[in-house]
Parts: sequence; structure tokens; C-alpha cells
Amino acid sequence: MKENILEIKKLDERAIIPTYGTNDSAGADLYALLDDNLEIKPGETILIGTGLAMAIPKGYVGLIYARSSLGTKKGLAPANKVGVIDADYRGEIKIPLFNQSKETQTITPGERIAQIIFTPYLKVNFQEVDSLDETIRGQGGFGSTN
Repeated sequence: MKENILEIKKLDERAIIPTYGTNDSAGADLYALLDDNLEIKPGETILIGTGLAMAIPKGYVGLIYARSSLGTKKGLAPANKVGVIDADYRGEIKIPLFNQSKETQTITPGERIAQIIFTPYLKVNFQEVDSLDETIRGQGGFGSTN
């Protein structure tokens, strides 16, 4: 990113530009753009808009993560666990919040609902081969290194 500046557009005047909680926060908080309080029933997923669009630079991706306080206090987290905002997407950033608790939860207008982290990524060309190089771990997975 050039000088760590990201172009962002408010699609609604009430939208809130993302903020960092502290100087060393990796994720910038995203805010709910709502007219009224919104209830999310247990087991329900609701798509919540932010009223924002972004021009993520080529070679970067915006990753949407849960806010730990929302997850631990209300049981709310993005339904897709980690959202991927590609560099060529220019539509509204929306968060599909899933209520994994046993109680109806309420989101208020302007509440912080997720966080976004920008990171470079590696685009690869896939090459099919007959075998892979050997490693000590080999095929061990799913807790094999415990």
C-alpha cells in the first residue's frame, strides 16, 4: 500500500470510517449501519451493512474477523468465520453476523461488529505433480504434533 493510505467511500452519510482501538491494533473496527436496533435470534445469521466501500490495493486482501468482545459477551461472530474482501471488489462491505448463543442478541446503530485486517497475499500457479518432497511431519495432521 502506498504510504499506508486506503481509499474509502461512504455510501451513506451515517457510515463510520473504521478505527483502530489502540496504536498497535492490527484490526480496524467496522461499524453497523442501522436505522434501529437489530435483533439476531439464536442460530440466525443476518447480513449487516457498514455503508462503506474500499479500494484495496492490488496484491492485498481485506480479511474480516470477529471482534473478541462481541464473540465472548454476545456469542456473535461472522458466519463465514473469516471474510475475504478482494482487491477488485468495490461494493459495500457487509458482515454476516451469526448468533451462536442461546439468547436473542441486539446490535445497535453504530456498534462495532467486526474488524478488518489488510495483508499482502501470494498468487500462485498450480502445477500437478506425481509426488511431493518428504518432510519429518509427512501426512500427520489434526493434532499429530501434540
